[in-house]
Amino acid sequence: MRDVEEQAPPNAPKVYLETLGCQMNEADSALILGRLREHGYARVRDPGEADVILLNTCAVREKAEERVYGRTSQLLRHRRENPELIFGITGCMAEHLRERVTEKAPHISLVVGPDSYRGIARLVDKARTGERVIDVELDKTETYAGIDTLGSAADRDDNGVSGQVTIQRGCDKFCTFCVVPFTRGRERGVAPRDILRQTRRLAEQGYREVMLLGQTVNSYRYEDVSFAALLRAVATVEGIQRIRFTSPYPVDFSDELIATMAELEVVCPQVHLPAQSGSDRMLRVMRRGYTRAEFVTLVRKLRAAMPELALSTDIMVGFCGETEDDHRETLSLLDEVRFDSAFMFRYSDRGITYASKKLEDDVPDAVKGRRLREVIDLQEQHTRASHAARVGRTEEVLISGLSRRKDCMVGRTPRFQNVLLPLDAGAPGTTVRVPILRSTGHSLRAF
Repeated sequence: MRDVEEQAPPNAPKVYLETLGCQMNEADSALILGRLREHGYARVRDPGEADVILLNTCAVREKAEERVYGRTSQLLRHRRENPELIFGITGCMAEHLRERVTEKAPHISLVVGPDSYRGIARLVDKARTGERVIDVELDKTETYAGIDTLGSAADRDDNGVSGQVTIQRGCDKFCTFCVVPFTRGRERGVAPRDILRQTRRLAEQGYREVMLLGQTVNSYRYEDVSFAALLRAVATVEGIQRIRFTSPYPVDFSDELIATMAELEVVCPQVHLPAQSGSDRMLRVMRRGYTRAEFVTLVRKLRAAMPELALSTDIMVGFCGETEDDHRETLSLLDEVRFDSAFMFRYSDRGITYASKKLEDDVPDAVKGRRLREVIDLQEQHTRASHAARVGRTEEVLISGLSRRKDCMVGRTPRFQNVLLPLDAGAPGTTVRVPILRSTGHSLRAF
């Protein structure tokens, strides 16, 4: 079972935190809250009760900067009741905004980057004295070794069944469109002993699935430990029934890793494999490091080793110089591979990337929008077909909890497909075998 929420002293300073962006940010939010709790802060769910409001930000999503300014401006109304209220931003946008935040958002007095969370309590304390605090220095060695990066149950916003462990920070790929190497620094792996310690703690608290996180997770290395070796070690943790990981990078799938995934039953047959484009020309401009043919060959190797494999991907439309021919190549890649699902988005300038500085964002917004709709419409067909193909089969479902409407239970198959179950199917954390009776297109139903 999950640990019980700790009761903070009634006079403890209160912190409210919102998480924007990716799973890495979700994991970092638990780290931030855990560090603050250890130094006497209490988390609140209502910003109106807070002494400190933090936004853990992402610089990858479209219009991320406007979203940060807009949300902090909305929350500024709480200063009417509490004139001493402190506003801070953490995460990737902290590095990105450090030069502009004073001018554009003077109410933000704390700006903390992803490598400064070890000292987050000291920095918040300092901001509460009235001083403007900016700490966005990148650290080539910081992996938060030796400290609790999971926080308590009160610090985590998960379901108590599927937990996350960060195994790698930063990125060395420098794709031309990506901000991550500039906002999270260079790639470095977390020590296996820390990864195993965190995984065992999750298992002891009743978690049954662990997601290993990294920007290019399958390039993980710590001294002589490869990602394949790490998977073998994590698979020995008693109580963990499923292992997932995200996001891998296509060029870092070794034959050893593919064989290890196929061998270990605890490793789920599901991979998120970002393609970005189906055009070789665009892949070169993006500096992805692989060709379309190499990507497709990797897909075939993965599917040959794991016939039940489910594949998801990232697709970007409208990158600098993308032509209609390039776009058609992307559509044809979707038809050739037939991904089970995809995250699809239009390119937008991030301000600090190679593309922003050296390339021209020359695809009109209307064209980007039309291309995105075409990609979404085509992928929707493949996603619905993938779900329909599971109807009539018996699936092993790990129950995660109640649905949003609270009218049924929800779980996932090893292939990461959502399943709706009757209310009496079992408790969260239970694995059940159920026949799939029908598909809604994006979910499977077992009743």
